Amino acid sequence: MSGVPNETEGRVANIDARGRQRRLIGGVVWLVVATAAAAALVALRARDGWYALLVMPFTLAALGWFQARERT
Repeated sequence: MSGVPNETEGRVANIDARGRQRRLIGGVVWLVVATAAAAALVALRARDGWYALLVMPFTLAALGWFQARERT
């Protein structure tokens, strides 16, 4: 086998429930931070370039969410 699970093989989680919960909470926290930052930029009528700073917190939020979901 190539080491890549196919649809007939089950996935093997490499984190336990506690690690999954920690990643999920981290993802939610980063989503709140990113949303608050976006709202602040809109309220301050920031120039377009400032919105590029939102890439990092939204990326961290997505990573936390997907890693928790996939148990990796």
